[in-house]
Amino acid sequence: MSAAPVSKDKAPEQKKKTPIGVHLLAGGGAGLSEALVCHPLDTIKVRMQLSRSGRGAGGKGRGFIATGRSIVAKESPLGLYKGLGAVVTGIVPKMAIRFASFEAYKDFLKNKETGKISSGSIFLAGLGAGVTEAVIVVGPMEVVKIRLQAQVHSMTDPLDVPKYRNAGHALYVILREEGPKTLYRGVGLTALRQATNQAANFTAYTELKRLLQKWQPQYPDGGLPAIQTSLIGLISGAMGPFTNAPIDTIKTRIQRATALKGETAWTRITSVSAQMFKEEGFKAFYKGITPRVARVAPGQAVVFTVYERIKTFIEKPAEQESSYSE
Repeated sequence: MSAAPVSKDKAPEQKKKTPIGVHLLAGGGAGLSEALVCHPLDTIKVRMQLSRSGRGAGGKGRGFIATGRSIVAKESPLGLYKGLGAVVTGIVPKMAIRFASFEAYKDFLKNKETGKISSGSIFLAGLGAGVTEAVIVVGPMEVVKIRLQAQVHSMTDPLDVPKYRNAGHALYVILREEGPKTLYRGVGLTALRQATNQAANFTAYTELKRLLQKWQPQYPDGGLPAIQTSLIGLISGAMGPFTNAPIDTIKTRIQRATALKGETAWTRITSVSAQMFKEEGFKAFYKGITPRVARVAPGQAVVFTVYERIKTFIEKPAEQESSYSE
């Protein structure tokens, strides 16, 4: 008679605890989907951030549509996918680390008695997840990606040979010519950007998801329809870019440039910021904001939707198998 109550108590615990491998597979698949769909907008954003038009140039910078057209005209449509290799190579560990570390921080910050977690704790867990992914994966990956995206050359002309041929070659050349430290140029700004991004992202997504579940009690296990997951992912994804656009632009400029002797991380940040403001004005800090929002917002819609679908797909057979064994 004691066996029946034990099995009932254990069942909910098994459903709540998601293995790290599930976050790896679901996060990796979600990140890969996002990269394939949204990378062209990221290339346009980087080109806009690197453009020097402004006070010194005496003119206005091109918009994101004109920038995209220029890339396609001069470098073929494949030019929009420059640096994709670096992104795809790092996307699986990046997303695995993001979701796994977020869940780990959440577990650490939750109320040990009730198992509930506050909005403030979700925000802190998002901050931690952003810093963790930035230091381990995003920083080095973005240095390689930005070097590839910054190259202006035709992707269809075999005689137009760029300095960096692909992600692997770019990594090799950077390490040979500039050393391993170069891969961590701007890592502080990258960590700050990722931390604010993921804090805003996860907080908004979690709160919107809770609200939709409250309004729709027919989805008690969190399995919202894909259209709703996409919508709240879109909204939450737009939060970060508006709050940290200057950080992202300064970071891009720093990662594009080669290191100077005697320069520290702080002097790089201050000199780049001062030069941008002096030569291009305040608006320069928000260059590329349109394609960044256009990329990040739908990107997060893709990420959360694919993540939730893969996670559910993996967990459902496991739940059925455990119910059969009982």
